[in-house]
Amino acid sequence: MDRIFLRGMRFMACHGVLPHEREVPQSFEVDVELGLDLRAAGESDDLGNTVNYAKVYRTVSSIMNGGSKQLIEAVAEEIADDLLRDFDVLRWVRVTVHKPTAPIDGIFSDVGVTILRRRKDLVC
Repeated sequence: MDRIFLRGMRFMACHGVLPHEREVPQSFEVDVELGLDLRAAGESDDLGNTVNYAKVYRTVSSIMNGGSKQLIEAVAEEIADDLLRDFDVLRWVRVTVHKPTAPIDGIFSDVGVTILRRRKDLVC
């Protein structure tokens, strides 16, 4: 399976369990990997046979900057659902949401979740 990826999309957003996390923007980073067949795009050189990266970014941005969620798991799930809904050519998506400034009492470089979702009507 071929793949397209967008890594290191950065946002200041208000997601978190603690009340102040939903009021004061924090740093988030999102990576997406998209599974699809890129042969037609490669052979035709036609954007209509692939996924427009700018549209993927706009989808992710609208979710990150939209309504606050308590869990980054819920943020990742919404991103995956919207990408699969908006882009018919996708067979699966992998979404990672990083929250490097999570309110954890300790030393760490990153906290995040990764989910993999497949198009329900396809066998991959």
